[in-house]
Amino acid sequence: MKNDIGIFGLGVMGKSIALNISNHEYSISVYNREPELTKNFEDISSSKKVTCCYDIEQFVDSLEIPRKILLMVTAGEAVDKVIDTLIPYLSKGDIILDGGNSYFKDTIRRYDYLKNKGIDYLGVGISGGEQGALNGPSIMPSGDKLIYDKVKSVLEDIAAKADDGQPCCNYVGESGSGHYVKMVHNGIEYADIQIICEAYSFMKDGLKLTTEEIQKTFSDWNKGKLQSYLIKITSEILTKKDEFTDNYLIDMILDKAEQKGTGKWTAIEGFDLGTPIPTIVSAVEARYLSSKKDERMKASKILSMESIPQDYNKEEVLNALENAIYTAKICCYAQGFELLKDAAMLYHWNLDFGKIAMVWREGCIIRANFLNEIKEAFDSENDNNLILTKKFYGKIIQYYPDMRETLIKMIECGIYMPAFASALQYLDGYRAEITSANLLQAQRDYFGAHTYQRTDRQGTFHTIWE
Repeated sequence: MKNDIGIFGLGVMGKSIALNISNHEYSISVYNREPELTKNFEDISSSKKVTCCYDIEQFVDSLEIPRKILLMVTAGEAVDKVIDTLIPYLSKGDIILDGGNSYFKDTIRRYDYLKNKGIDYLGVGISGGEQGALNGPSIMPSGDKLIYDKVKSVLEDIAAKADDGQPCCNYVGESGSGHYVKMVHNGIEYADIQIICEAYSFMKDGLKLTTEEIQKTFSDWNKGKLQSYLIKITSEILTKKDEFTDNYLIDMILDKAEQKGTGKWTAIEGFDLGTPIPTIVSAVEARYLSSKKDERMKASKILSMESIPQDYNKEEVLNALENAIYTAKICCYAQGFELLKDAAMLYHWNLDFGKIAMVWREGCIIRANFLNEIKEAFDSENDNNLILTKKFYGKIIQYYPDMRETLIKMIECGIYMPAFASALQYLDGYRAEITSANLLQAQRDYFGAHTYQRTDRQGTFHTIWE
């Protein structure tokens, strides 16, 4: 008997996804270029339906035809090397699935390369980290629909399940669109995390709340309109005591953020497509600034400034902050979906934004209650910016004053809040009937003869300004 599917790569994610597939009664073959990882997997796997291979030819030959091989290796050059290693052993009609965090343009290139060799290729965005991979991730597959249908059952079986029982896995679209959607997911994640961190900073350094008070606030928020995975884990993080001191662990963690690059990819793609995604960009930049810890320490002494002391009604401020966070979050998702919309036009992908929202309901990092509302909004108004849909514009108008007042208070307290500020400015810019771009165009025409358009007649014009 041949096995149903092979997993190439047994790192943290590969090991977890292999156990997940095995737990769903599929027969699997596993292989890793480092034999000790294969041996480790052999030791922890109790299923009789697992074949641990130490030879690449044995691995490929152990799979039923057409062979289905899921790559769980580090994105980049490593994926190309693995593909080149597999090709001599594959036959026409075999299927490679890339489940790593690959850059979408690499996925498009690999799709074309393998197509010419008669081998099918699917880009499979997977979100949820180690626990998601083991217990049910959010899965965003793309490529030829007929090829996806051949692996649909295993992907949907291992995916997270929403409250209605539906799998958080759905065919996204053509070629590299699955990894593109995963990239945008991560961009939204960056912005969402930054918004939460700025709210935490405001409560801690502006409102002078204790860790216990902040923790309770996040816990309460997770029972209402802000219910989401990130709000939930924030409340749990704030309960953890440090094993070496009497402090909370959060106070002992160095404030230098790291990243793996997908947020940067999203920001660059926004610039390349000309899509404004300022909250996502500001979140990436905030991580860069955090990494300059030594410079910030020096600047804090040289640029020491007193914030304006205020006697706020904390209950009112926290209520307004909750509304501000909600509004900023909606702006993050709106920017992400606008980028998906522009990408779909440029790359000729047929993306269903409502279905994408459904895939994100469970298993992934940005899962949240209001994704159901986003699905409803796009089902009726797929072409609209999310903040203009009937489902959300009333809430934006209702919460907008709280968002502005919250930012004023943050400024008074000297809080660094780029994500909040960019979200508000996105709203202000998007709703502005007339902006200062007329002066900008005049300046460009003055120094570079770049021309401009007029409000009262067609055509382009140039003026001799001097």
